[in-house]
Amino acid sequence: MSRHVLEADEAYRIGPGEPAESYLNIQRIVAVAKKAGVESVHPGYGFLAENPELAEACEEEGFIFIGPSSKVLRKVANKLESKAVVSRAGVPAIPGPRKEIVSSEEAEQEARRIGYPVLVKAVHGGGGRGMRIAKGPKALKPTLERARAEAKTSFGRDELYLEKYLEKPRHIEVQILAGRRGRVVHLGERECSLQRRYQKILEETPSPALNGKERKRLVSLALRVAEATKRTQEQSSSSDPETGVSTTWRRTRESKSNTSSQKW
Repeated sequence: MSRHVLEADEAYRIGPGEPAESYLNIQRIVAVAKKAGVESVHPGYGFLAENPELAEACEEEGFIFIGPSSKVLRKVANKLESKAVVSRAGVPAIPGPRKEIVSSEEAEQEARRIGYPVLVKAVHGGGGRGMRIAKGPKALKPTLERARAEAKTSFGRDELYLEKYLEKPRHIEVQILAGRRGRVVHLGERECSLQRRYQKILEETPSPALNGKERKRLVSLALRVAEATKRTQEQSSSSDPETGVSTTWRRTRESKSNTSSQKW
């Protein structure tokens, strides 16, 4: 049994070792939260941490979800949607098609367009799962199959997309804190380049790789993305039998209640 389970004041079984029956089972997690009489739910890391369905289930049950609202998560949990938000905000993004790859033939065509090596990534989830490098055409199809299987096991979804693989990049994150009243601030950056299998081994702040001008620009871009993520447009339509269909657009503001990372 894990150390943190032994050290906890209370521990509840949510299911067997198979992730789909436990860590990915929203109904069981919510049922345990109700049984324990909790006020809030922290999603942890990986698995359902960026899943809007869990956030929505907590909202419906009256729990405080320690993280972004379900509406915000629906925009950022999907990496393709996130890239669209980033693009609209005028922030640079890694080259690659902004659509799901549904066949190996389509993947080959897109890989030729952006150039090898390419990175196959899961549309949903995080934590380095569902990410595989294809250095050439022969490796692409088996890479797609492995990434798809890993994404399905880890996140319960197997959608994939491609983007250009950046060799020897710096991985620097900016921590963002957004309050319920709409204010957004940054908490500085973290240097996370030292990794093994996409898992961070060491984080350092401030990043020794940035000078003052670069740090200011990075933070500015991260805040721009956060502001763009907060704002959503909801479309509601109503039909009148005499006048036909009218459509109304309403702008709303969404906010996050905890820190999250924007990666560049």
